[in-house]
Amino acid sequence: MSGIVLHLLRHGITEADGRLIGRTDAQPLAEGVDACVARANGLAVDAVVSSDRARSAVPARQIAAALSLEAGEDPRWRELDFGAWDGLSFDAIDAEALAAFQAEPARHVPPGGETWPALVARVGDAIDAIDRPTLVVTHGGAMRAALASLCTFDFPHLWNIALPHAALLSLRVWPGTPRVGQIIGLVT
Repeated sequence: MSGIVLHLLRHGITEADGRLIGRTDAQPLAEGVDACVARANGLAVDAVVSSDRARSAVPARQIAAALSLEAGEDPRWRELDFGAWDGLSFDAIDAEALAAFQAEPARHVPPGGETWPALVARVGDAIDAIDRPTLVVTHGGAMRAALASLCTFDFPHLWNIALPHAALLSLRVWPGTPRVGQIIGLVT
């Protein structure tokens, strides 16, 4: 079997740029939507899915319309829930607590937030539902969780992968247990 191609596209810039946004439903800026639409141009996919947050869903709907497809939404593709930190600027968060979280998110969870292993598990479940070439418009954390799930990257290594707004990560996924993936492209 040749595997299934899975494209993960990070949403574009939002009105909340410079803040830690997970569950917050920040609205996309037109330039961010346009960047996503341009980045997806020419992809051969049979499905378009997004997180249910506007910053991902809005560009996904435009991309799907251009491909004569319906865009689906799946909340499993949401960003990590940053709990009490959600929506705050980085300088509004205790620097020591933020550094501990960034170094070991499985051990140092934002107050009331989601753990890194929980994010990896839910994104893994979302990947298991993919059965054809698909574009998922999602978030940086979910993209890193997909790499952890499919390619078994350790968390510290994932920070070395630049995923700016409108970054496109392409993977080949082989269904089954354990799930396995291979990076076939990254455009930033």
